[in-house]
Parts: sequence; structure tokens; C-alpha cells
Amino acid sequence: MHEYYFLVLIAIVAFMYASVGHGGASGYLALMVLYGISPALMKPSALILNIIVSAISFAMYYRHGYFKWKILLPFILLSIPLSFLGARIIIDAHTYKIILGICLLIATMRLVGVFGKTSFNDTREIKFVPAMLIGGALGFVSGMIGIGGGILLSPVLLLLKWGDLKQTAAVSAAFIFVNSVSGIVGAASTHPSFSPEIYGWIVAAVVGGSFGAFYGSGIFKYSVLKYILSAVLLFASTKLFIG
Repeated sequence: MHEYYFLVLIAIVAFMYASVGHGGASGYLALMVLYGISPALMKPSALILNIIVSAISFAMYYRHGYFKWKILLPFILLSIPLSFLGARIIIDAHTYKIILGICLLIATMRLVGVFGKTSFNDTREIKFVPAMLIGGALGFVSGMIGIGGGILLSPVLLLLKWGDLKQTAAVSAAFIFVNSVSGIVGAASTHPSFSPEIYGWIVAAVVGGSFGAFYGSGIFKYSVLKYILSAVLLFASTKLFIG
């Protein structure tokens, strides 16, 4: 019975994250923490789900014309190779939990609107070199803990006004996809293990992600569910910090 609840939660997480152009890795990792899944299985399993959901989300946002190559390009030049390198680093369980907990807190703040609630009309021209360096740093951290980095990239884009909400969602989805692919390739050398239930998780993520991306790339606005998801992320991050 607990497995069915977990599948429903994965679908909800995929729905919420895909609606804002994310793959949901931080959410999946939070659920895995709450369900006591082994850290050895968490990173590769989350990356697989991330690749699938971010691809769905990107396709939807791209179809609506929100994707901008000029925003994505400088961020991925360093993020792709550094995500690969980050994924090859095996860190101890305590350090992994601390880094993941910090990222979950950032994800929570992103969901509740700390980094921007409305679309920005006064967007600015992106600065290539700073964007490239930021992308490299985000890619490295993302590779280490098993996320695509979109939950970290989108606040940067919004705060620096390098894109509005829809453009940020489209670029974040693409950023997540390429970094997750790079991360899973980098992790392959360490012979990663996947949860035996991964196929069921994939189905749940595809269903939830497809609906989320469809509504998010259109006119969908979410309210209650994002606060529920934020509560889950906050609880999981607290659990990581206190052990």
C-alpha cells in the first residue's frame, strides 16, 4: 500500500515541477528521504526521472515559443562538463545530506515565490561570462547530488531579470535535461544502482509531468498544491539536517 502512495506522490511532484519547467529531482529526493530509501539508490533514480520529466516540460514550453537559445547557451558551456565531473565524485552520506538539505531549502523558497512571483517585463540582456561561470558552478553541484540544477538556475534568471517566468521555465527545463544526461553518464563510471521500483516511478512521473507541463506552459496558475509540496520539501530538508 505504501508503494501506491509513493507513486501518487511522485506524480504530484512531477506535475508541480513540470508546470514551472523543472524535472522534479529535488522533490523526488525529498520523497525518497521520507520513505527511507538508500542514498545509493537516490541519486541515479532521481536523475532518470529528471531526464524524462524535464524533456516533457521542455517540449511543451518550446511548442509555445518560450524557449530562448541565447539565454541557455552560456549556462550550459561549463555546466555540462562540470555536471559530468560532479557526478563522478562520491561524497560521504553526511556531506551529501547537508548539501541536499540546502538545495531542498532553496527549492522550497523557489516554490513559495521568494525569488519572484510575477512575470518581469523589464528583462535585461544576459551577460555571457557571468552566466557561463554561474552555469558551471550549478552544474557541478547538481552532478554531485543528483539534480538537474533548474531549481537553482531559475532564481538566478529571475533575480537578474535575464528572463520572464515562462522563458525561465523553458530554459530551466533544457538546462535540467542536459545536466541530468551529463550527470547520469558521469555516474555510470561508479556503477550506480537503481531502485527495483524505478519502472513504476517512471510511469507515475510521465503521467504527472505531462499534465503539469501541459497546464504550466498554457495559462495554468497553481496555489494550494505548491504549498503542500513546499511543506514536504521543508520537512525533508529538516530531517536531513537533524539526521
